[in-house]
Amino acid sequence: MRATQMAPIAGLRPVAPTLIQIRNLKKTYAAGRVQALSNINLDIADGEFVCVVGPSGCGKSTLLRILAGLDDYDSGQVMLGTKTVSGPSRDVGVVFQQANLLPWLTVRENVALPLRVGGGRPDGADDVDRLLEVAGLKDFGGRYPYELSGGMQQRAGICRALVRNPRILLMDEPFGALDALTRERMNLELQRIWQSTGKTVMLITHSISEAIFLADRVIVMSARPGRVLRELTVDIPRPRSNDTIISHPDYPALAKEIRALLTGQGEE
Repeated sequence: MRATQMAPIAGLRPVAPTLIQIRNLKKTYAAGRVQALSNINLDIADGEFVCVVGPSGCGKSTLLRILAGLDDYDSGQVMLGTKTVSGPSRDVGVVFQQANLLPWLTVRENVALPLRVGGGRPDGADDVDRLLEVAGLKDFGGRYPYELSGGMQQRAGICRALVRNPRILLMDEPFGALDALTRERMNLELQRIWQSTGKTVMLITHSISEAIFLADRVIVMSARPGRVLRELTVDIPRPRSNDTIISHPDYPALAKEIRALLTGQGEE
């Protein structure tokens, strides 16, 4: 399919050039009997951090998998830069809820795996060590996954997704299985990694506080078939901490509006 430039959505003014463009996206399952996504329109700017929230089963993960080139779609347009998404791309790294590290490889070997599979670069080893340092895992490269905590494994998974230096990082509830305190620490780590790498990030979460903490913009989706209900800008200065977020005057109104939208869609 030949890539074509799509018109910007009215009223959306990204602070940087648009990197991800989605227009009138529709997706069905079960031979068209189950509609997962309906007329999704969304722009994500280069370097922007976007969080997507919505009721269970609303198509959030389906949207992420389509952007990653892992699932096809029925109609509409999905573009990364000037290229139409037609399959997995080196420009996109993906992190799922489980780190899925290979237990027989060390942390350093797990992080380097995409370089080995896709053909390594002369500076590949330097990239691995740099990412491990950024993620606070510099001293754990020789350990095996079972020797790491859940949060450390997720940090290793993020490093693995970044090792090919993709422009985009897609994250599907990466901290959903962690306890509350570890999840808070991981939010701080992810914010730090994002600020140090400048990647474009889309993260799916069920946590309102997590979305507000991490995002430049929160996308609220409806119940199935999923569509964009609201886009909320988070104008809270960075770097953020748990204390500064909760005490910021914008936080209560943002949390209340997101919760009202989700509650209206049947999400407690």
